[in-house]
This record gives sequence, structure tokens and C-alpha cells, in this order.
Amino acid sequence: MIALPSRNTPRWVIFIFDILLCLGALGIAYLVRFDFFNRDEIEMATEWSVLKPVLPIYILVRALSFIFGKTYAGIIRYTSTQDAKRIFLVLLSGTGVFGLLSILRYEFYDGYFFLPLTIMAVEFLSAVFMLISFRMGVKLIYAESTKSSKNKQNVVIYGSGEMGLIAKRTVDKDSINNYRVVGFIDDDKSKQGKMLERSKIIGIDQLDGLSSKKEIHNVIIAIKNPSPDNKRKVIEKCLDLDIDVLTVPPVSRWMNGELSANQIQKVRIEDLLGRKEIKLSVENINAQIKDKVILVTGAAGSIGSEIARQILRFGPKQLVLLDQAESPIYDLDMELRSKRSNINWEVVMADVSNEVRMKRVFDNYQPQVVFHAAAYKHVPLMEDNPAEAVKVNIKGTKILADLASAAEINTFVMVSTDKAVNPTNVMGASKRIAEIYVQSISRDSKTKFITTRFGNVLGSNGSVIPLFKKQIEEGGPITVTDENVTRYFMTIPEACQLVLEAGSMGEGSKIFVFDMGESVKIMDLAKKMIKLSGLTIGRDIEIKITGLRPGEKLYEELLTDGEKTMPTHHEKIMIGNVRTQDYSAVSKQVSELISGYDTQDNNSLVRKMKEIVPEFVSNNSVFSRFDKEENPSNE
Repeated sequence: MIALPSRNTPRWVIFIFDILLCLGALGIAYLVRFDFFNRDEIEMATEWSVLKPVLPIYILVRALSFIFGKTYAGIIRYTSTQDAKRIFLVLLSGTGVFGLLSILRYEFYDGYFFLPLTIMAVEFLSAVFMLISFRMGVKLIYAESTKSSKNKQNVVIYGSGEMGLIAKRTVDKDSINNYRVVGFIDDDKSKQGKMLERSKIIGIDQLDGLSSKKEIHNVIIAIKNPSPDNKRKVIEKCLDLDIDVLTVPPVSRWMNGELSANQIQKVRIEDLLGRKEIKLSVENINAQIKDKVILVTGAAGSIGSEIARQILRFGPKQLVLLDQAESPIYDLDMELRSKRSNINWEVVMADVSNEVRMKRVFDNYQPQVVFHAAAYKHVPLMEDNPAEAVKVNIKGTKILADLASAAEINTFVMVSTDKAVNPTNVMGASKRIAEIYVQSISRDSKTKFITTRFGNVLGSNGSVIPLFKKQIEEGGPITVTDENVTRYFMTIPEACQLVLEAGSMGEGSKIFVFDMGESVKIMDLAKKMIKLSGLTIGRDIEIKITGLRPGEKLYEELLTDGEKTMPTHHEKIMIGNVRTQDYSAVSKQVSELISGYDTQDNNSLVRKMKEIVPEFVSNNSVFSRFDKEENPSNE
């Protein structure tokens, strides 16, 4: 193998070599013109006498065009299509000058052309070919020389379409990772068994056999719109075979329209848990949001910020982003500014439990639609601080609902949680009480009150996946509360799209329950995340069982045993058949609960919450003792 120097070749060397290549191209042009010297010697001598005086000018024109075009300035071993385009244009401009000089010489000098037309055409094509071939040859030799010192990694590409082919050609020329593509995987059975660029196309079920014949280091997912089920099958098969899984980013994220090997990254756990893309009723959402004033509370949070991003797509008249978390809401504001959106938005720093402040917000902005995502959501923290759960989750919701009803706004959408179903903790009970209040106030209100209930969202602040990622980065251990604990998951964009969809539906006083798919065992999730990180369980990182935290369930529910669902026009949204309670009775109970906040007596607050939500039975909590009392509200 040819060993190339590690330092870059001086520019002047490349410049001189390009001039010599052009002279060679000119020579080839004359060889073709004189049929490789099978012509009359007198004719050849005459032609030389015509060429000889203009040869210095030819060299000068080519040299100046190279200087202005800086064709010699690039690093040859990194030659790209942009460099080839520049060479073509620079040579074309020089040939254009030759054409102009030919006219001038013929008309005003000696009646000869500067260069004959056939010579100019052949010289141009030959020069383009030689200069580009020189660079590509050096690039290929360099790539092979750098690969020779490493062990090649066998790679299989999932997807034998256009994107898969681009991925193969990208990794073939990558000198850093030194991949060798040994096959393709495709779901299309008509393609299986065929060859693509000397690599066999197989089905996912044949990966075991290929892996036993050749050590497969990586599978690269390179398919434009893969079926989530098939994609999951490929990833899980690779995890079973201890094969690292990589993925090609969407075309929109390619640099200058070209895929770079550096952009091929390890697959995320979200790709393993993801589902089919949601089909939204764009017309309904557009009718609800376009040219309207929209208020989003909790706008700095994972759900609130994504709801805000989704809303911007539908052209609201004004978007009011409300949160009390200074840094996160600042980050969201900067993000929106960087996108230079033409939508008018306003950032409001405020606490939803401050009634005077909320009234001022409603009076000032006069929102027509409210997406209420502000809430305290961490189970262990609220178990230790019930008063704060009452203040924000219940009082804050009551204030906003009262203001929305009084102002007769169009729609009020409350974001709830599956932890509100048969709650075993303070946080879940506080959200259930908020649900009850919102439902009850809607009975006699002109405002359409809607509650959306769903499970955990992937990657949200404080959720299990960011925690596991951090623990893996720190070398472990990964902490799992119980070996049998399960949770429902959906992606943040998916959850927020469904919130918008539910909000656009015509029915108020409803709790909309989202189809969360199958529940996921957290232990299995931890194991898959370790494998996706390229680590080995037990050897590289441990999994530690810590025990259920106060108020935590083994599994979550989306509905109680007595609740049933009714379908909607959207397959992933159902209406929960939840009984709406009398507003006057609910309002009295909730007001009494909120008034107890001032005492900061957590025991009294939790007892009152259990009175309002009889199914609230604490689990692994100091408040479990109240569940044994026959009438905790009277103690």
C-alpha cells in the first residue's frame, strides 16, 4: 500500500501540477487532431508555428484562472463535489477567454485562431477529467493507506433503497471508522437474495446466520420512513446478538445536502419505543388556533414548551408563554428567537397560584384558548411537600379555570396524568382533584373544558430515561426501584400532538385518554439502554434495586375499574367515561382544602384530599396510616 505523508502538500506544488496537467490536456487535444501524428509533417509544422507564440498566453490564462478560482487551495484528500464543481467552472471560464482571444486574433492580427475550436473542446474536457481524476485518485489512495493500519469493522445496512446506498458509499470512503459493508437488510422479500454493489440483501431473520459467518460489529439503520415495528424488531435482534445499532439522520439534517459519516450516531432508546407517526386533523386544530390568542402555562417544561412549538405551526395571533422558572423560559424564548418566527409571542414570568397576577394576565392578553400544563409532577417531592402540590396543582388549576369560565374563553385544556387514576401518592391525588374541579365547573360554563390524561413521556425533565443516561455516563449503577415495575411511555411530540388534537374536539366536560400502547418493564428498559450504549451488564455497569419510593406504584393505570372508554374520530384518543360531580359540592370541598394550605399542616391536607378522592390509598408512605381510619376527615 502506498504510504502518503501526513502533512498537506504545499499549494504551489498542486498549482504547478495543475498547469502541467493542462499542458498534457492540450497535448492530448493535438494528438487527437493530428490522428496521433498520422498527418502530413508540413501541416503539423504549420500548426506548431501557430501555437508556439500563444503557448505562454495559454499558460498565463490557465494560471490566472487557477489563482482567482483557488482550485489549488483545498486539501486534496478531502476533495468533494464542490471542489469538482469549482474546477469545472474555472476551466470553463479559461476556455471562454480562449474563445474570445481566438476571435480577436482572427479578426485583428494574423487571420489564425488562438486555438482551433476542436482543440479548445478536447482540451477542456481532457483538463476537467485529468484535474478531477488526479484529486480523486489521491483521495482514494489516502483513504486506503489510512485504513490499512486498522482492523475493519463489518457493517450491515438496514435499508437497500436510495438512503441505504448513500449510507454505504459514505461509510466506504470514511477513513476514521474504517467500516466494511458486508450486507443489506430489507423488509421487501422481493429484494432479498439479490446483490447491491457486491453486497447481499437479506431479511432480518437471516442476520443470525450472517453474524455466525462473519463478525458483525454494527447495523446502520438507513431507511427514510421505516415501519416502527420493523425498526424495533431490527434493534431488538441486534441487542440479542450484541451488535451495536447506528442510525442515519433525516435528510433535512445532512450538511449541505450530503451525508457525513460523523452524522451516523448510535440509536436512541426513543427509537426503540417509538410508534407510528400520528395523523393530525389539521383543519380542526387550525380552526382552534389560527389567529387566536393562546396561553400556555408551564411553558418552560417539557410538555409546555413542545405544545408551544406545535402551536407555532398553526399561526396563532399571539402566543403567551407563562412560567415561573426563569432560566428554562429564557432558553425557550432564545430558541424561538433563533428561528426568527413571524409569530407574536410574549414571555410572562408568573406563578399560577397567584390569583391577582393571573387575573392581570387574563385582563391584559384576553386569551381565547388556554393549555394548562403547569404542575408539580415529581412523586417523591410532592409526597414530602403536600402543601405545594395543593398550592400549584389544585389552587393554580382552580384559579385558571375560574378566570377562563368568567371570561367565557373558547377552550381550556388541562394536561393531566395517569397517576391521577386510583392515586397512591399526593401528586396523583392532587391532579385527580384538579380533574374533578375542571369537569364540574364545565357543566354550567360556556367555556369548553377538556382534560387530557396520559402516561410518562420519553425524555421529559426528571423522567427515567435522562436519569438512566446520566447514570450510564457516570459509570453506574443504574437504579431501578423494583424488578417488576412497569410504565407507559410516549414521545414528547406525540403527547403534545394528541393534546392539540383533543383540544380541537368539540366536546367539553370530557377526560380524553391517550392510547399509550403496551406498558414497558423498567428493568428491561435499563438493560436495553446499557446495551445501546455498547456496554455489558454486570461487567461494565451494574443495575441496583432500590425499592419503591413513597407513593410509587408498581404499574400505572389510565382508567379506574369502573371507568370505560368511548372511541373518537382519532384512533389514539378515547373518551373516559368519568362521572362529573356537582360543582357547588366540589367547589366547597376544594376551597376548604386550599384554605388549609395556610396552616402548612400536611396531615390535615392529605386527609382532606383522601376525603375528596376516596380511591386515594397511599402506598409505601407515611400517609398510609390515614387509610386505616374509618373517617379520616373527622379525626
